[in-house]
Amino acid sequence: MSEQSPRFLSLDVFRGMTICFMIIVNTPGSGALPFSPLEHAEWHGFTPTDLVFPSFLFAVGNAMSFSLGRYKQISNAAFFRKIIKRTLLIFLIGYLMYWFPFFRLDNNNHIIGAPISDTRIMGVLQRIALSYFFASLLIHYLTTKKVIIASALLLVGYWIILLLFGDRQQPYSMLGNAGIYLDKFLMGPNHMYHGEGVAFDPEGWLSTMTSIVNVVIGYFAGKFIQEKGKGYETISKLMLTGALLIFVALWWNMVFPINKKLWSSPFVLLTTGIDLLLISALVYILEIKNQNQLKWTGFFLVFGKNPLFIYILSEVLVIILYMIPTAAGKSLFGSINSTVFQTIAPGALGSFLFAISFMLVCWVVGWWLNKRRIYIKV
Repeated sequence: MSEQSPRFLSLDVFRGMTICFMIIVNTPGSGALPFSPLEHAEWHGFTPTDLVFPSFLFAVGNAMSFSLGRYKQISNAAFFRKIIKRTLLIFLIGYLMYWFPFFRLDNNNHIIGAPISDTRIMGVLQRIALSYFFASLLIHYLTTKKVIIASALLLVGYWIILLLFGDRQQPYSMLGNAGIYLDKFLMGPNHMYHGEGVAFDPEGWLSTMTSIVNVVIGYFAGKFIQEKGKGYETISKLMLTGALLIFVALWWNMVFPINKKLWSSPFVLLTTGIDLLLISALVYILEIKNQNQLKWTGFFLVFGKNPLFIYILSEVLVIILYMIPTAAGKSLFGSINSTVFQTIAPGALGSFLFAISFMLVCWVVGWWLNKRRIYIKV
């Protein structure tokens, strides 16, 4: 464990905001309909919640803009060992997190085994790991121009694959897209996500093609801010690029829908465009106007210091709350919601208050680590 290297305040705050909102949208309270702004688009379309995960990948790219430069000084073999080690570690943590706690409770609260044959293989951390890995390879071995060309090929190539190998009538449907065919072939239904009521993985193998581009654009944004400094020219170019990406995304959406669960190419351009606008706003407020003493920045910096650890903590804690039975016949997660938050504010508002409270619990852990200057790096 060691302290992270210095970062631009705007990039730190952006990363912290991403983790904060990621925890909120992932843990709505039970016992009521979720607070509508915290819901993902049902299929095609876009909601503010859909921006959170791609922004996490964008932030990974920001962080890479500080670290990959140092890797130029080492051999290619040493570089490859470093990134493959980190990729495998993050992927393994994500896999074990879905398997955790390696047992289950049946209807009679008896402990039974959790077979590895039913464990989900892909997921959020797994997507982060793979996107980081391939983006690192592209950036390290190719020139800037070739990385841009490769990114464009990934976006267009994914579109073509969906059209050629998906259902000819509904290539962008949940059960007819090429991604679900590939995932079933490689993993089988038992190793896929079932939250949609069917075996469909929104973080599947094929759609990782396009998520790589979120990391690449985040990298270039971070590198550009470092090289050009904290000036009006920097934010104007970032904003113009962001606006251009959004324009192309909306145009492309007419023939290839914006869709988070497919991680469609227009979705990548839309989210990275919005991220560039957000980064520009933060650079203006925190770097140019020097409003770095605002108290709200300190709140988000707590998340930004240990982002991956706090995210993992939030996921594991939810699993534990669901696993603990109560006398009411519910899980501890459900009991807390029904007896506390649904009593205080019935309905969606109570669900939202639980999400906020849960996020604050995770923040307290992050605050404690930061106070003791403990920074857990994977």
